[in-house]
Amino acid sequence: MGYYETSFYGLLTLCAGLLASQPTRRNELKKLGGSRKQISRYDVHPETNWYKAYALVMGADWLQGPYLYSLYRDEHGVSERLVSTLFATGFLSSAISAYFVGALADRYGRKRICMIFCLLYAMSCFFTVIPSIGFLFLGRVLGGISTSILFSVFDSWMVTNFRERKLVEHGCDLSRTYATTSIVNSLSAIVSGIVSEGLVRATGTKKAPFLLSSILLWLALQLIWAHWVENFGSKASEPSESSDKPKTSKLWSTLKQPSILALGFASTMFEGSMYLFVFYWTPTIKSVQMSTGELPYGYIFSSFMASSMAAALIFNILMQKRLFKYSRLLIGVLLMANFCFVKLAGPKTEDATFWLFCLFEACVGMYWPCTGYLKGRLVDDDVRAKVYSILRIPLNIFVVVALFIADDNQHFGKVFSTCSMLLTVSFGAIWAASLKEDIP
Repeated sequence: MGYYETSFYGLLTLCAGLLASQPTRRNELKKLGGSRKQISRYDVHPETNWYKAYALVMGADWLQGPYLYSLYRDEHGVSERLVSTLFATGFLSSAISAYFVGALADRYGRKRICMIFCLLYAMSCFFTVIPSIGFLFLGRVLGGISTSILFSVFDSWMVTNFRERKLVEHGCDLSRTYATTSIVNSLSAIVSGIVSEGLVRATGTKKAPFLLSSILLWLALQLIWAHWVENFGSKASEPSESSDKPKTSKLWSTLKQPSILALGFASTMFEGSMYLFVFYWTPTIKSVQMSTGELPYGYIFSSFMASSMAAALIFNILMQKRLFKYSRLLIGVLLMANFCFVKLAGPKTEDATFWLFCLFEACVGMYWPCTGYLKGRLVDDDVRAKVYSILRIPLNIFVVVALFIADDNQHFGKVFSTCSMLLTVSFGAIWAASLKEDIP
C-alpha cells in the first residue's frame, strides 16, 4: 500500500472515531422535554430526502473533480492556456447567470430550478467528454450555470423547508443540519474519489466518471420530483405592480447590511481561494513529486475530502456545546486557511504540500456549515435565493481574473501568495462585523 493510500485510510479512521461521538436528534428531543414527540428506530428522519438528493448531486459533481484537468490535458490534448480559459469560462458563466438563477428560483419555485439543474449538469457532462473545442466550451457554460444553482438554490430550498415545516420541533437543528450536509458532501466526495479512480483504471479512459455523473443526476432528478415539496421566495401569484418595488427594496437593504457585506467579502476570498486550489492542486503536487509514475489522484482527492469530513464532524461537536460564536469560529478558519497559502507559496516538499492541502480542506469542512448557518440566520426566506446568488457574482469574477493573471499553472506560487493576502483582509472584515455584534 502506498503513502497516499495509507494516509487516506488513516484519515478515514479518524472520521469513524469522530462519527461515533456525534450529537443526535434523539438527544435533542430528550432535551426538549417529555411533552415532545419521542422517536423510535422506525421513525424516518424529516430531512432524509434532502440528504439523499444532496448526496447524489454532490456525488455527481465530485466524480468529475479528480479528472477534469487531467481529461482536458492528457486525453483531449488541450493546451495549458486553453484549459485555463475553459475553467474561466465556467466561472464567468456562473457569474453572469447568478442573479437570474436566484430571481427565477425565488419567484417560480426552488424545487423546479433544482430539477432543471440536474438536466443542465447532465448535458454539461456529455459535452465535456466530446473532444471538440466548441462542445468543451458549451460544457463549461452549462457547468457554470449549474454550479450557480447548486450553491445557491439547493441551500435556499433546504433552509426554507426547515422553517416552513418547523423541524426544530422534531428535534432538528439548523446548525446540525448544515454540519450533516457538509458531512454528506464529504462522504460523497470520498466515495466519488475512489469510484472515479476505479472507473478510470477499469475502462482506461478519464471520460467514465463524467458518464456516471449523468446517471447520478438522473436519479437525483427523480428523487427531487417525487419527494421534495416546492417552496418560494417571492410568490409568483403576487401582482408585479404591487410587489416588485418592495421586494427589490428588501433585496438591496439586505445586501447593504454590514454583516452580509462582511460575509459576502469573506466568501469571495475563501471560496475563490478554494476554486483556485481545485485548479492548481494537481500541477502543484506534480511539481514537487519525488516518485516516478502516475500519482493516485483518486486517493489524494479522497484524502482531502476525508480531512474536510473530519473538520465538519468536529464542527458539529463544538457548536452543539456552543463553545464558540459562529463568527469567531469563521475568523479562526480564515486565519488557518491563510497559514496554508503562506506555506504553499514558498518552497515545499511533496509530503508537506499534501498535508497543507489536507489542512486547507479541513478549513473548508468547517467553513461551509459555519457560513451556511450564519446566512441562514441573517437572510430572509423571501429573498434568500436572490441574495445567495448575488453573493456569488464577485466570487466568480475573482476566480476568472485570477486565472487570467496566472496565465498557466507555472505561476501557482504567486496565486497562493495573493490568496493569503486576500484572506487576511477578509479576516479583518469578519472581525470588524463581529465586534459590532452584526454577526452572531
